[in-house]
Amino acid sequence: MRIGHGYDAHRVEAGKPLVIGGVPVECDFGLMAHSDGDVLIHALADAVLGAAGLRDIGYYFPDSSDDTLKMDSRIILEEALSRARKQGFELDYADVTLIAQKPKMAPYIDKIRASLADTMGVSPDRVNVKATTEEKMGFTGRGEGISAHAVCILTE
Repeated sequence: MRIGHGYDAHRVEAGKPLVIGGVPVECDFGLMAHSDGDVLIHALADAVLGAAGLRDIGYYFPDSSDDTLKMDSRIILEEALSRARKQGFELDYADVTLIAQKPKMAPYIDKIRASLADTMGVSPDRVNVKATTEEKMGFTGRGEGISAHAVCILTE
């Protein structure tokens, strides 16, 4: 059994679409990024890669490559899992936390959970999704960005 942790953060940008966990979220801003900026998936992909003893997503999906420009982050997660599987691992469980002052995420949690499970090819009971604020403290609390933490368990 292996445990991995991932973290990611992105600045907000007015007028961009916001995608969290592969799900479009109604909001007046999105996230600045080379790809689609899906901070939750980026954290989860890094957790998977870390648990498999592999390098981070920036190594496999550099923000300097035209191939990754505006890339759907679900592709990044699928590739991270594919690389873990080539190392002999399968996802047993993933737990992710989104940190954002806004938008309110409660209406999207079940959709995000289903989206992540579908992308990873596991049942939804293998994925937990939570969201929290930082009570207006720090860059997420001031609405300057959104961050995410993820942990996962891989089994051989």
